[in-house]
Amino acid sequence: ARYFFQQLICGVSYCHFMQICHRDLKLENTLLDGSPAPRLKICDFGYSKSSLLHSKPKSTVGTPAYIAPEVLSRREYDGKTADVWSCGVTLYVMLVGGYPFEDPDDPKNFRKTIGRIMSIQYKIPEYVHVSQDCKQLLASIFVANPAKRITMREIRNHPWFLKNLPRELTEAAQAMY
Repeated sequence: ARYFFQQLICGVSYCHFMQICHRDLKLENTLLDGSPAPRLKICDFGYSKSSLLHSKPKSTVGTPAYIAPEVLSRREYDGKTADVWSCGVTLYVMLVGGYPFEDPDDPKNFRKTIGRIMSIQYKIPEYVHVSQDCKQLLASIFVANPAKRITMREIRNHPWFLKNLPRELTEAAQAMY
């Protein structure tokens, strides 16, 4: 999961560097190439928005299980910060195999999912081994107030993210920033 999350964060960071917020990041909107060490590609930019050409987004777009609380509030929001949230949901899905904010007893109930997103109600099942560093990273991503949420730059400097970071991602990040 870390290997693919590292690539996802570097790809989304590049989009943000180019002033593009994706607004529908999810595992289903990533592709892997056929190489022995698969490279992750981000796809489906149908909801993306340029922060150079457009005002801040305020439309509720995306996939319910991945939507940040501020997007659900129907007010203007920073698409880049909402992308951070969606990256966190994607990491959780890769680690656990399920969505963090779905009610395990009623997974198809979107109203409950939205309530759990708004109240940041999630937990990692006991049968899934996740390191403390990774749990701390997820907790820094799943913050209701977008101004207090971890940034892409902070994620890229987080100890869990940096562990076994492929050289090509280190070099790409250094070239960008």
